[in-house]
Amino acid sequence: MKTVEMAQATASLSEYAQKARRGGAVVVTLRGKPVATLSAVPKGADWESLAVAANPKFQEIMERSRRVHREEGGLSPEDMRRHFGIQAKPQTRRKTRSGR
Repeated sequence: MKTVEMAQATASLSEYAQKARRGGAVVVTLRGKPVATLSAVPKGADWESLAVAANPKFQEIMERSRRVHREEGGLSPEDMRRHFGIQAKPQTRRKTRSGR
């Protein structure tokens, strides 16, 4: 992750986008406080998923649901799969950059 102070953020947007693709994110700060981020889009992401994930109302709903689940409990993903007869996807090992 790269951090850049807003007053020093003089590179082009495309340069910061390339840095985000290589290093995960670029955080823009104002007097040391984060104010914006530029991050790489996960491989395979679609427009709808990006729009929903960035929606403040959706984030509020998700946080409320997580809080209720923590406080009151609920079904785990495994319980839901069992209930609906869905098989879990097998775990696959990711290749490292060295190919191992």
